[in-house]
Amino acid sequence: MSRERGVTGAQTPWEVFIRPRRGLSHQHVGSVHGADADMAIANARDLYTRRGDPVSIWVVRSDGVRASSPGEKDPFFSNGADKPYRYPQVYVPLNEVHEVHEVHEANEAGDRDE
Repeated sequence: MSRERGVTGAQTPWEVFIRPRRGLSHQHVGSVHGADADMAIANARDLYTRRGDPVSIWVVRSDGVRASSPGEKDPFFSNGADKPYRYPQVYVPLNEVHEVHEVHEANEAGDRDE
């Protein structure tokens, strides 16, 4: 398949993502070349894990990655501008919640006394 695109197997670029330790997400660290995914992982291991002891490595063909560009920021991420209810600043903390809770506790205490 890579030959159809004019790229030989040894020259196929792969993007490398490394998870440094449990609890963290994978982070993009760079690119390698390899004929297939196994060779790309081996190259990534040799190149990017000299220091540290990562939990896992992902490789993804570079032509399989699609990213938004800064020029697409407004149409891509502006969908929440007309929906202020999505932001916590529009909500006011309700003191009544505490009052209702106190009344409920007082009623329960009164029921127990009877």
